Amino acid sequence: MNEFSYTDFQRVLATANALSEAAEAHGTLAGALCTASPYTMDDWLAEILPDGRAPESQRESLREIFEATGSALLNRQMDFQPLLPADDEPLAVRTTALGEWCHGFLYGLGTGHVQNLEAAGDEVSEILKDFTEITHVDVDPDDSDEANEEAYVELLEFVRVGVQLLFEQFESLRNVPRPTDASLH
Repeated sequence: MNEFSYTDFQRVLATANALSEAAEAHGTLAGALCTASPYTMDDWLAEILPDGRAPESQRESLREIFEATGSALLNRQMDFQPLLPADDEPLAVRTTALGEWCHGFLYGLGTGHVQNLEAAGDEVSEILKDFTEITHVDVDPDDSDEANEEAYVELLEFVRVGVQLLFEQFESLRNVPRPTDASLH
């Protein structure tokens, strides 16, 4: 996914009149991929675009992000990276985006087929609780720039690894056939 930048993704979403910023949209994708199977690009577009359809000129870029994200999660080499602003962006911008990414991720988890996320165990519950806290993350004005940068890097690594762990934890639940909507007469 390194070949597609956050700025490029943000531009594609703006052109497509997306409902969310790039960080949140990518978090939504990653979260849904953890708990929904199958989860298609059209499912994702329905979540992030007003009418669920991307202009043809943007569709290929969105497909690249969709496929790269799914491949990184399936790879199991811990290659997954949240799509966030580059390291040369101000720390406040990157921190806000990380919070938005986690918000999108939690939303995406909820769109999947896993009914009771906490039933997956204490480790899952703890990660989800921490991700919820990260949605409120901010730069501490009382800390030095270096301390804030270190805290950001640690949170980012926690999120990166946490997503991979959740993806693996939900594998058996993701692949359980969904009940059909049967009506009783």
